[in-house]
Amino acid sequence: MTRRKVYTYTAPNAPTRGIWIAALVIGGLGILARFVDMNEVSAYNYWMLLIGYVLLVIGTSARGM
Repeated sequence: MTRRKVYTYTAPNAPTRGIWIAALVIGGLGILARFVDMNEVSAYNYWMLLIGYVLLVIGTSARGM
């Protein structure tokens, strides 16, 4: 019987500039919408923060993004 590798650790990569800026802008708008009343944006401040964080996670875990 041969043993298979179930998980191979890969070191995190720095996200590309575009992904990083997009995550920063979306997350920044989410934080700003929490404290400043912006008509349509304030209702989605939590989701904007979550999307910004997920973009950073994807950008650091996937190669070339």
